[in-house]
Amino acid sequence: MTDLKIDTAVKGLSTESADLAAQAESFGFDGVFTPETDEDPFLPLPLVADQTTDIEIGTRIATSFTRSPMVLAYQAWDLQRFTDGRMILGLGTQVKGHNERRFSVDFEWESPGSRLREEVIALKHIFDVFQGNEDELDFDGEFFQFSLMTDEFNPGPLEAGPPDIWVAGVSEYMLKMAGDVSDGLCMHAFNTPKYTEEVIVPTVEEGAEIGGRDPNDVTLSASPFLITGETEERRAEMRQEAKQRIAFYGSTRTYHDVLELHGWKDVGMELHELSKEGKWDEMTELVTDEMVAAFAIEAEPDTLAEKIEEKYGGVADRIQLSFDGSEYWSDVLEELKDD
Repeated sequence: MTDLKIDTAVKGLSTESADLAAQAESFGFDGVFTPETDEDPFLPLPLVADQTTDIEIGTRIATSFTRSPMVLAYQAWDLQRFTDGRMILGLGTQVKGHNERRFSVDFEWESPGSRLREEVIALKHIFDVFQGNEDELDFDGEFFQFSLMTDEFNPGPLEAGPPDIWVAGVSEYMLKMAGDVSDGLCMHAFNTPKYTEEVIVPTVEEGAEIGGRDPNDVTLSASPFLITGETEERRAEMRQEAKQRIAFYGSTRTYHDVLELHGWKDVGMELHELSKEGKWDEMTELVTDEMVAAFAIEAEPDTLAEKIEEKYGGVADRIQLSFDGSEYWSDVLEELKDD
């Protein structure tokens, strides 16, 4: 039915996470990713990889400025070797407050996008040195300088080659940068198929043109809100969760371009004002059924495959959906991939 790759996410360094990833693989999911929220995104991946054989793994996303590009390079290279080429390194900037106040990382520069762009370029140079495509480590950028790599510290080439590097992006600069230098774009959950088609895709294409690249070489990975389940009670719970998250993200002016495209910018400004007063219940009440339909995939399990294809087939290359181990996912994935 679709060329979409279907991914999911797991959290935590536990046998339960690894077992869920193994179940996802057996049902037909294509990738399993780990986020960086309240846990390290890299530590679970060897355990997940050890319990799976073919499914791709990766970070979606790891914070980029909290780690040296060389540290990221070694971590991603080790995982690419351990998985025989299944690793995807997903990176994101995180906001100034978290960098400075949670991680105590200096954020005194004008454009975090420029720094992330340079980090991706530096990583690719380091990968080229590891792979033997470059004889010497020689990177001299505005933010990063790398010039020492002896044989003792070079992990050497991989049969599978370097892992792909994806970046998370929302702003015009970040979307163009993804097209210019990265292998993929992790789209934010506060997004719609309409916004993807009319704004994200053409902006990524502009970036690819700047870099002299084929935009088809840049993977577009969506992660919409999901509302499903075998009972109306479960779907109602997920619907309420989606409304709360739409209200939360919609209160942030950074994301108002999405609302404006749909004619909902005034709602966004109301959400912003209410958020400053901590009126979270009132915020959720402002999220209409029409907004939920735009931001979320909502369907009962027996029509879920059709709804996924309807909303994101031909719009994205991959789609990350929440997976709780329910058996109906086996039929959903089989239907989606049935030619």
